[in-house]
Amino acid sequence: MPILDTPHPKTTFRFTTQSVEKIPTTIWDTPGKAAKKVADDIAEAIRDKQSKGEQFILGLATGSTPIRVYQELIELHKKEGLSFKNVVTFNLDEYYPMQPDAQQSYVAFMHEKLFDHIDIPHEQIHIPDGTIPIADIEEYCKNYEKAIEDVGGLDVQILGIGRTGHIGFNEPGSRLDSETRLVLLDRITRKDAKKDFVELSKVPHKAITMGIKTIMAAKKVYLLAWGTHKSKVLVKAVEGEITSDVPATYLQEHKNAECHVDTAAAEELTRVSKPWLVGGLVWNDNLIIKAVVWLSLKIDKPILKLTEEDYIDNHLSDLILENDTAYNINIKVFNHLQRTITGWPGGKPFEDDKYRPERSKPAKKRVLIFSPHPDDDVISMGGTFARLVDQKHDVHVAYQTSGNNAVHSYDSLRYIEFYEDLVKQMNGSKEEQYFANTVKKFLTNRTSKDKDIPELRKVNALIRKGEAIAAARFLGLNDDHIHFLNLPFYETNESRKKPLSDEDVAIVQELIEQVEPHQIYAAGDLADPNGTHRVCLNAVIQAMTNLKDKSWFSDCWLWLYRGAWFEFPISEIEMAVPLSPKEVERKRNAILYHQSQKDSPPVPGDDAREFWERAQDRNKQTAITYHKLGLANYEAMEAFTRWTNF
Repeated sequence: MPILDTPHPKTTFRFTTQSVEKIPTTIWDTPGKAAKKVADDIAEAIRDKQSKGEQFILGLATGSTPIRVYQELIELHKKEGLSFKNVVTFNLDEYYPMQPDAQQSYVAFMHEKLFDHIDIPHEQIHIPDGTIPIADIEEYCKNYEKAIEDVGGLDVQILGIGRTGHIGFNEPGSRLDSETRLVLLDRITRKDAKKDFVELSKVPHKAITMGIKTIMAAKKVYLLAWGTHKSKVLVKAVEGEITSDVPATYLQEHKNAECHVDTAAAEELTRVSKPWLVGGLVWNDNLIIKAVVWLSLKIDKPILKLTEEDYIDNHLSDLILENDTAYNINIKVFNHLQRTITGWPGGKPFEDDKYRPERSKPAKKRVLIFSPHPDDDVISMGGTFARLVDQKHDVHVAYQTSGNNAVHSYDSLRYIEFYEDLVKQMNGSKEEQYFANTVKKFLTNRTSKDKDIPELRKVNALIRKGEAIAAARFLGLNDDHIHFLNLPFYETNESRKKPLSDEDVAIVQELIEQVEPHQIYAAGDLADPNGTHRVCLNAVIQAMTNLKDKSWFSDCWLWLYRGAWFEFPISEIEMAVPLSPKEVERKRNAILYHQSQKDSPPVPGDDAREFWERAQDRNKQTAITYHKLGLANYEAMEAFTRWTNF
């Protein structure tokens, strides 16, 4: 049902001006589309230089952001014959100290992600050397600058953006006239790098980086950002004042810089978060809800108390002029939000469901919960999970990845020593003794260069599996409804995973066909720093798309939840499940079964709190926000939005 009696459908909005953005910015539906555009532009520039017999000088970045661009360039090389023989590359940075053969080195990264798959001559690759003696660093950096100058400067520079606003490793405080140099890494930058080094103490404190002056001298700059976790710093870079506190803001003065972002990274941009301040709107239901919620929270008034003066004073006069009176808009938006709240996530049996988020029939539904990691189900929707079980729905849970790279070494050692003692006491076989000894020896002697051996990965996977089973049992699930998919894309033995494959999709699809669910729950959290949630969601969506012609599919709904990092904006929530204090406690206890993730999670993201704390605070904040808008005052709420774009 529409919120207002207007002809505008529930679709995305368009704009006629982007005046608040100081760097030309394009928002793409997916990172893949953005990456293809950038790669195509670079390929065209390479070919143009080739036709003139000239070299093309390309500045490269590392990290998860540019990987998709490199994948597209590799595809162009393999399928369209794009040659890189005339390309000279200069990488932005490297950790210091860092051996080139270490798995965390940017030398290893660039060869794995790009150089080993194209025909670029080795002598045309330049990456800062993390082994240079400290006494020679200054001279080395001058020579790196000179090498760039000698080839005529950078034609194109690819950039990501760090949460500190850094470009390269130019951290807050970097000067506009800075050149290639040794720098100290910001605490936040080091925390973000922890996922590659396992332990924070092993993350280098220093790096060699191109300077701001060097980057600004590039003829063309592409700034890329994917994911909700980049949205807050992106809006500062694109719309904020130029300041050394956010070095990316310097790009506002570049004459040929472009910013390409996905919808998640664009969430905080004014034209997305507050488009009525930009102009050129076509009002629709989504925008009306977003605007009224924003207004209510901005001036700290419940929705039903908003006046026409409130709308006019806050740039929303067009809304009431084009649609309805403030009084009627308030009532309709309030009613919409009220109808998102339900204590029956599987639908309330034998009740009129016209204004409820879920159908009343069938009264007992088959439910399939997909959890990217072995703890996302209880962290993100543990209260709803428990309620679905309590309300006698046929609930299944599927853990999409093993989670074996997110176990601390000391936990692994504790378990393998227990296993070793058990084998001895039970007079176990030589094979069992050898297995225990192999894992224990590796753990006690490992270095930062060592990747996990297969035996350790098996142990870690079993640790995560046991915790997941214990938590699901605690919420009332039978073992035969607990599924471990172990999707292959995850099993790279590195923090960076393989792209989604047909094999991954087939595994997910097989389980969906087996269950034939009426409800599917999946993680719609695009802020996951490792990208695992994003890949797992794509696997579910592709599998469901493949199944859309099945007779049962029309009665299958996909609900998305968000993970441990961010909640959906209130205006996007389509089902809010309230939790009592007892239910919050029950959810917390389920999370605590994941002992290997307690105290200091191996992959914490940008939040030092434990997962149960994040989840509890987030759920309570959602309830507080609903209450501020004038709705009932619940202890906590879990939120969902429905995916219909098949």
